[in-house]
Amino acid sequence: MTISPEWFREWFDSPYYHKLYFEHNEEEASAFISRLLGLLHPSPGSRMLDVACGRGRHSRILAEKGFDVTGIDLAADSIALARRYETDRLHFYLHDMRSPMRINYFDYAFNFFTSFGYFRTEREHDSTIRAVSQSLVKGGNFVLDYLNVQYSIDHLVNQSTKEIGDTVYRLTKWDDKKHFYKKIHIEDPALDAPLEFTERVAKFSLEDFTAVFSRHGLELRDVYGDYALGAYDRKASPRLLLIAEKK
Repeated sequence: MTISPEWFREWFDSPYYHKLYFEHNEEEASAFISRLLGLLHPSPGSRMLDVACGRGRHSRILAEKGFDVTGIDLAADSIALARRYETDRLHFYLHDMRSPMRINYFDYAFNFFTSFGYFRTEREHDSTIRAVSQSLVKGGNFVLDYLNVQYSIDHLVNQSTKEIGDTVYRLTKWDDKKHFYKKIHIEDPALDAPLEFTERVAKFSLEDFTAVFSRHGLELRDVYGDYALGAYDRKASPRLLLIAEKK
């Protein structure tokens, strides 16, 4: 199967993407961020960067807690929607995370919900981590929320169907040595014909992230395995949550 190198540009800007993944998880997202902030203890007014912010739901939660938040994403429609919520401490920019967003400026950077691993080349992924590191002040923290590879392999469901309102999503999942794939077939009475998108996410391990962090001045500090911030287990944990500090 041929997948566009920049497949995420169109899919992440689709209203069907947001309906599939985000519309019913606001309470879970808010609870996770509250737990995370309880762990990090950021100072009031800390500058925070939400990398690949989408429509800004995590950014809004952080701003509501009194922090100075900047959200970036390359999905133009998503940023346009996010900008409706801008305040004096919440701002959104159309920006590709492979390039730095300000230098030595932010106290914290976040990358939530496996919003990484999409690019075609290792160099692009490397560039993203470098850009995040450059954006942080010395001693700043980067939190990366990724899938856990072995758990995802063991729990891979090849075929499933999900109905949300009048929309039917038919999901097909598979993997190879380096990537996970998901084909999303969308049927909706409002559409003239079904839509199809295919996601591709790299199989990055804890060791992979430790190495790329180290190359760009980030030292891994903590590892967690779920949104309750439970201990990480390579086989049993559904998530790989990493906290790194800029040296």
